[in-house]
Amino acid sequence: MLRAVAQAETVRGRTAPNPWVGAVVVPPAVGEPVGPEGVEVADPDPDAGAGGWFAGATAPPGGPHAEVEALTRAGEHAELATLYVTLEPCAHYGRTPPCTDAIVAAGIRRVVVGMEDPDPRVAGRGIAALRQAGVDVDVGVEGAVVGEQLAAYVHHRRTGRPWVVLKLASSLDGRTAAPDGSSRWITGETARLDAHRLRARSDAILVGAGTVRVDDPALTVRLPPDDPDHRSSEEQPVRVVLGQAPVGAAVLPALERSGDLLEILTGLGAEGILQLLVEGGARVAHAFHAAGLVDRYVVYLAPALFGGDDARPLFSGPGVTTIDSLWRGTIRTATSLGGDLRVDLEPPAA
Repeated sequence: MLRAVAQAETVRGRTAPNPWVGAVVVPPAVGEPVGPEGVEVADPDPDAGAGGWFAGATAPPGGPHAEVEALTRAGEHAELATLYVTLEPCAHYGRTPPCTDAIVAAGIRRVVVGMEDPDPRVAGRGIAALRQAGVDVDVGVEGAVVGEQLAAYVHHRRTGRPWVVLKLASSLDGRTAAPDGSSRWITGETARLDAHRLRARSDAILVGAGTVRVDDPALTVRLPPDDPDHRSSEEQPVRVVLGQAPVGAAVLPALERSGDLLEILTGLGAEGILQLLVEGGARVAHAFHAAGLVDRYVVYLAPALFGGDDARPLFSGPGVTTIDSLWRGTIRTATSLGGDLRVDLEPPAA
């Protein structure tokens, strides 16, 4: 299952509105008796992956799902094999036929599922269809790992809104820019490359119109061609501006949105955006934070100090008025990136 999770990670940010799913077909061991007749399997294909396994991941929309990719690579070796898949196989017609049909037709004898699909079109139907066809099904293997990987997808299917990641970068004293507005670069190159990978794994990137006017960001993924998260010009995330971008801005073409943030998120969710990366500025960060609309905070901290109270803060707007109201989240991970530190923060449970 962890191999399937790794496969899914290779296509993250490329599959929306579909989930990023990984699958691995594991043929029976050579000479292992399987089935009621005790049939023994042949030698594994020498062209298979490590351990004679066949892996697949979800293709871009309209292409095959992870299960079908893995089954196609396995070919005749799928007969009587075990299929590991991070998310419950679909049993309905969408852009592609049901994966359950392909699994049964391939002769798979057992399917191991990481987690049930919350999509109401699936929601247990795929598991039921496989069992009805005589396939053994186990559910929940490495479920916590898969659930973390697919958190954005699960959130989208349950709320209709994208999973919101607020990215912040500051000095250790919580400042993002000097009093004159200059800010490049607070963090080092390793942290900046990591931030581009975060962009690559998001379906859309949002900033305020003020940030566009001041910084004129392109909001594109800029990684070396040999980086697994490299994105071509056709694969770039959707760009979203709160307000109106000036003519000729580097962010254009972009979606321009204004009004209630919850309504904006609902609209982006309806357009198939599963993960939205909010990059600023300070007023936009404050608006999302104050409204309780952030699902994950990613904070890059540089070993630097502005050393005063006149530098610009992470958030621009009123905060809590008493220590009893202090916002407290949970640190999920803290990762060293060169000389900087990345902290992933989860908001308190509702």
